Amino acid sequence: MENNSSTWVRFWNRGTWWKALLIVAVYWGVYELIGLGIGALVGGSIDLGSPLSDPLSAFLGLALPILLSGILLFLFARSLGWVKEIFGPQPVRGKAWMWVAVLLVVIPIFLRLMATNWSAYSIGLVLVMAFFGLCVGFTEELATRGIVVNMLRNGGYGERLVFVLSSLYFALLHSGNLLTGMAPLVVAVTVVYTFGFGAMMYLSMRATGRITWAILLHAATDPTTFLATGGIDATSATAGAEELISLAGLFNWASILLALLAIFLVTGRANRTHDIPPVPAVA
Repeated sequence: MENNSSTWVRFWNRGTWWKALLIVAVYWGVYELIGLGIGALVGGSIDLGSPLSDPLSAFLGLALPILLSGILLFLFARSLGWVKEIFGPQPVRGKAWMWVAVLLVVIPIFLRLMATNWSAYSIGLVLVMAFFGLCVGFTEELATRGIVVNMLRNGGYGERLVFVLSSLYFALLHSGNLLTGMAPLVVAVTVVYTFGFGAMMYLSMRATGRITWAILLHAATDPTTFLATGGIDATSATAGAEELISLAGLFNWASILLALLAIFLVTGRANRTHDIPPVPAVA
């Protein structure tokens, strides 16, 4: 048993780009299967057309699948002994300019809070959406800025490549919306946006020194977006102030521009390899 465990740990510690991509693909598949399972068991309690229609529907349709997926990811990280590395201080010191990413995430959160038509929602739904946000922040950050970043660092990848790959894999997670019937153009726009947002999360993690702050920023982004627009990837009749929502949307473009610029600015290497020589990649 101990030898098998060591083989398991050694395999994942020898981080490569394809193993990191494999983890992301398996996570997405498990998440979808959990969602299908919940739908089969309690689908009658979920309003697929409007998951924000009531607290129970939002909990079962949105929060529960991502919560269960996050628990499985945490158990995976724990099996490898990575929890302390993932949630501990960043091994590569952040730069002052990276704080711009934090501002590009925080400002639109406040704009959406002001824009939201709070009278359209019950207190129960708001609490469920706040819980959903925490689940999303924890799970998606653990997957991409946690496990993927840690795996690539252990494999000797330079931070520039870690930055690009972790942001790209985060974006690819959202390309699976094609299978749910979402329009290809909408999916393409979502992938571009999520690459920018993923980049902001990486930079926020580096700036603050901990993944915890990226989790909290992410946790505040999704529910404020959904509540402000009144829906998921769409605007409904319960949407709030259009001008403020549009202003918040401009920060998405600023994030994408900073993400592209950061490809040339991010440098460094964690110097935390496990059992394999460093990958000959740009620093």
